[in-house]
Amino acid sequence: MKYILGVDGGNTKTDYFLFDTNANFIDFYRSSTCSHEALPDSFNGSYRVMKKDLDYILGKNNLKPENITASVFGLAGCDTPYQKSKLEEVVSKLGFTNFRVVNDSFLGIKAGTSNGVGVCSINGTGTSCGGIDKNDSYLQVGGIGAVVGDEAGGYNLSRKVVRAVFDAAYRFGKPTSLTKIVYDKLGVTDKYYLMEKISDYYLSRKINYTDFTIACFEEANKGDEVACEILKSTAEQLARSAGGVVVNLDFDEPVEIVLAGSVWVKGSSPIMVEEFIKYINMFTGKKCVVTKLIVPPATGAIIWALELHLNEFPSLELRNKIINQVEKELEKIEKPS
Repeated sequence: MKYILGVDGGNTKTDYFLFDTNANFIDFYRSSTCSHEALPDSFNGSYRVMKKDLDYILGKNNLKPENITASVFGLAGCDTPYQKSKLEEVVSKLGFTNFRVVNDSFLGIKAGTSNGVGVCSINGTGTSCGGIDKNDSYLQVGGIGAVVGDEAGGYNLSRKVVRAVFDAAYRFGKPTSLTKIVYDKLGVTDKYYLMEKISDYYLSRKINYTDFTIACFEEANKGDEVACEILKSTAEQLARSAGGVVVNLDFDEPVEIVLAGSVWVKGSSPIMVEEFIKYINMFTGKKCVVTKLIVPPATGAIIWALELHLNEFPSLELRNKIINQVEKELEKIEKPS
């Protein structure tokens, strides 16, 4: 029997999936982050954490790295050629041979497209964008901060909300229904204390910024002009990054664009998606088909590992088999009690 491994390593948790090459589920293990950016010992920490985790899941099944015929590691913090090279060294040191190490944004392409080719726009806690074209060329745009246009993600949206409220109070900004929400959340009774409360509670992360992100969508649904503008401007930035991937790689039309991450998937207002579609087609001059990723990104790691083993993109039957089994395992630990 031959086995494949898929790893989805984010900044908060890491999911390890073990399958056989007939797309049968073998085992699953969820651990803490393995991101070098979140660990005090950087890349050594990534090795340390993953070795411990892999020793557990493989040892539990009487396997060693040499028993894994193909593996894919989708890792947060794999943003630059240097980081990719260092993380490939880590995986090689762990004992794996036939593997791919990529930014976790690439997993959505294998999980959410019809043929494993396309673009994935991540809009979750943070943001990045990756693409794989018909020639198996890769490109990532963004992922290291606002300096490269990463003006999306949940925290960034919440910051825009707070900024809009402060502008309305002191910088000739438009009135917005977001003001009451922010004031109530920060405990502001007089705008004189607004900046102090922002400093004490928002910037120090003493409150859940997600509440402001959710409020932006909800107020946009009610027609608040400022909330709508925030969503539209964010959509434009996301489309600029995704569009940059499209025009710098080689795609046949229509280009499949997958939207992944909590802000894309859970946002209650359609405005951001509608604006993204408008901008992506305008910027690229290509017909783009945009869909939301409704399956776990971890499925992309297993599907890709199976692709490496088969030397071709797996059939829809095999992909669905993998997706169903991954969803079943994740439901066991993520379903509210």
